[in-house]
Amino acid sequence: MHRDGRPAEAEPIYRVVLQARPEHVGALGALGVARHQQGDSEDALQWLRRALAVAPGEPGTWNNLGNVLLEAGRADEAAEAYEEAVRLAPGLGDVHNNLGVLRRAQDRPVEAEAAYRRALAIDPRSAEALTNLGRLLHAVGRTEEAIVALCEALLLRPDLIKARHALGMTYCMAGRLEEAAQVYRDWLAEEPDNPQARHHLAACSGEGVPERAADAYVEKVFDGFAESFESKLAHLQYRAPQLIEQALADRLGPPQRVLDVLDAGCGTGLCGPLLAPRARRLEGVDLSQGMLDKAAHRQVYDALAKAELTDFLRDTGPDRYDLIVSADTLCYFGALQDVLDAAARALRPQGWLFFTLEALAGDGPAGFQLQPHGRYSHREAYVRVALASAGLNGVAMERAHLRMESGKPVEGWVVSCTKEAEEVQGAPGRGAEPVQYPGHSLAS
Repeated sequence: MHRDGRPAEAEPIYRVVLQARPEHVGALGALGVARHQQGDSEDALQWLRRALAVAPGEPGTWNNLGNVLLEAGRADEAAEAYEEAVRLAPGLGDVHNNLGVLRRAQDRPVEAEAAYRRALAIDPRSAEALTNLGRLLHAVGRTEEAIVALCEALLLRPDLIKARHALGMTYCMAGRLEEAAQVYRDWLAEEPDNPQARHHLAACSGEGVPERAADAYVEKVFDGFAESFESKLAHLQYRAPQLIEQALADRLGPPQRVLDVLDAGCGTGLCGPLLAPRARRLEGVDLSQGMLDKAAHRQVYDALAKAELTDFLRDTGPDRYDLIVSADTLCYFGALQDVLDAAARALRPQGWLFFTLEALAGDGPAGFQLQPHGRYSHREAYVRVALASAGLNGVAMERAHLRMESGKPVEGWVVSCTKEAEEVQGAPGRGAEPVQYPGHSLAS
């Protein structure tokens, strides 16, 4: 069951085994992995450490412990676990491959490359290690070597999706758009309904570009790396939650628990602890169930919903929220009008909307563009027109570096605005009085 991708069904069977044999090392370790796959990394670590207390010489358990620690963002502890696994079994290529992933996450590319090459010296047919090596080489600008490694990985494992995607991205970022497009066309020839292949073909070819990323694409991508999401973002120096927190402080002042708040595209809940001090009630919405499972473990949300954002905002009813925050979510929308209209409807008069976008450089008629990495970037003028049309004013658009991408900062916007006050009944032309909260006015 576990190997078939059903850890929740495997878990009670492991527990039955452990009732009969509490020191069964295999069941202890496997239960730890199953708990991690279901979103509870802390519980997973306890089971894995119980397994190691019984059998400290098991390199596979040390390797799994390193995997959980790395994906939980505890890189130094993960390094110790992997190094112990290497000490116990220096001939296990998978451990060297994982150590390479860790060293890359620690921004130590030379050591990461050495670890990947040790893995390949042990097993030259490791498509996983070749793929990871190719991605590393692309990130440090060694494009031709990256392409060779990724092509070798696909020759060994034509079904390895991350190798296909990495090869397409490498071609695309190198400006070799037709070769990139061919990777995705070949992928679609084998999997005609694959949303990732279709989305990235549009990104690199400019043909059939959707107005926003398809639901199936968003679900597949984010469910696929829910476990490693936060460690990957740490490697990319992801700053959107902190930028949003600073913008909230600048415009709303010190936090007080008086607002009804929506975390729109909450992901694993990185913004949750930053929003909770302002929230009388905090809700989150996301398309990825894997992400929502992680967010639930933070225990800061009063409610979490699995839904597409625009539909959720439309269905939620008018005048529901005092504050809507969307960090790194609207970059999966090209056309913004529908989602901004829905957000404005869901806000109470003089409620606030804060969000981030990636900036589209240069001049041109297009208000947005789907980029090779699969996200949209937007022009300032387009954003301002869409906000005004939605009845959102008091707009501030602050330039910021949102993250790193291929070693370069991603330029973006931190946007804040407020919903226009409704006119007071019987007093045409006169705005409603500003909503007052203790110690701070939300007047624009």
